[in-house]
Amino acid sequence: MEQLLKKGKFLLLIFMVTNVFGQSVKRLNDPSIVAQHKRMVFESWGDWRPYPKYFLGIQTNFAYATVWGMWAPSINRDYKDGDDIRPLKPTGEQNLRLAQLKFQEEEAKKIKAASDTIYKRSVQDFAHWTSAIVDADPLWLLYYKRMLKPITEFPDIPQNFMEWRLKDQQTYETLNTTGTLKRLQEELDLIKEKYSMSRSVDMPRGKRFIMYHETLIKWRKFAKELRGYNNRTTLLLDYKNILKNHLSTTLPNQWTPASDKQIVQSTMQQYQHKY
Repeated sequence: MEQLLKKGKFLLLIFMVTNVFGQSVKRLNDPSIVAQHKRMVFESWGDWRPYPKYFLGIQTNFAYATVWGMWAPSINRDYKDGDDIRPLKPTGEQNLRLAQLKFQEEEAKKIKAASDTIYKRSVQDFAHWTSAIVDADPLWLLYYKRMLKPITEFPDIPQNFMEWRLKDQQTYETLNTTGTLKRLQEELDLIKEKYSMSRSVDMPRGKRFIMYHETLIKWRKFAKELRGYNNRTTLLLDYKNILKNHLSTTLPNQWTPASDKQIVQSTMQQYQHKY
């Protein structure tokens, strides 16, 4: 109970003090302070209140004499008789600061635009250089992916005539016997290595597509040469079969080559009654 009474007395005391001070506060309207405010903004440089009063040439306004007059501090008289130092005048210090701040903001915007351009250019250059996003390149998707697909589908080390895309086993054995397949394997390794480099090494976009094009030319040449060997070997085997069949039909089964003496005797018997 005592604590409640103490709290009540304390609140009552605060209320009374607030009421007394609230009634005693009055609005302050000092003309000298108002004139000072005007001098510190853009309105005008002047209105030096309090004003001087003279009687028979003698200064009779004590307030003026102590603020701006003879009894005033020298700093006050220098301020009154000095230059216009309003910070908000057209050429004032504050306006100059604001103008400089605006200029700095414009410069900052230019620098930011330049840095954004450099950043975007760096991103574009990175996109043109890196091999991480080669699968998303439009030219690769529209053309080279389809044209270079046979290289990825062709075995790295073909082992039979089907993997070499040959006609039959006999053609494969003929090319293998003559050493042609070994040379073709070396060319195939070079093509696949160049293709792998064009897809995995970081390089300019233009150079990457030049490598694509060179790889495509080499692959076409390789495929054309492989088809040519395939066709020529098939044609050679066909000629051998035709010749073999022709000889088997024209020569007797037990035919043996004759000696020089037998050939001479046969010729003399053939022509002995003609001359």
